[in-house]
Amino acid sequence: MAFTFFMRDQPILEHAVDLMIRSTSGRSRIRVWDAGCAQGQETWTLAMILAERMNPFRFRNLRIDATDHDSANRFGDLVTAAVYSAEELQRTPRELRDRYFEPAGKPDHFSIVESLRSRVSFRYHDLLSLKPPMEDYCLVVCKNVLLHFSYAQRVDVFRMFHRALAPGGHLATENTQKLPPEVAHLFTRAVANAQVYRKIGGGQS
Repeated sequence: MAFTFFMRDQPILEHAVDLMIRSTSGRSRIRVWDAGCAQGQETWTLAMILAERMNPFRFRNLRIDATDHDSANRFGDLVTAAVYSAEELQRTPRELRDRYFEPAGKPDHFSIVESLRSRVSFRYHDLLSLKPPMEDYCLVVCKNVLLHFSYAQRVDVFRMFHRALAPGGHLATENTQKLPPEVAHLFTRAVANAQVYRKIGGGQS
């Protein structure tokens, strides 16, 4: 489980979303994988950015798979409930708070609106199983997770991400995680100042 908060690394996520939207023009269904979603703040930040940048028809055809491996702490329940305190939303711009949150059942807490919640599904998943929950993803986001893995494990996980992505799909990770040389032939850098990559080739890696 990775620690995160709302709007963390927002510019990187915006770069990745913009690239994905341009590369999926004409595609009827779009699937995104948030790998290592923790308590959901990154997932819902990503969902808000996607909602802001996609037209309503394409957004309704979007699915976000949010995954995390820590079932002992019931993070899946937190992501699914999508209820957060007012303090947790302090970094969220007012216009996004007004548009995508509504009062929850307890004081000073807010829940994600149904239009976003309907686009997200949570499942428990261990990245080190090296088996993606699905394939044909247009975008994979994995931030603040790989730093906990050994170098060899990171190489294997990058290979799995390559297999999970659709042709031309994009991968976004934290700026501290450079692409290992062993998998450099599988991706091309898509953003000069961020760790956002585009998949090269087909499904094999």
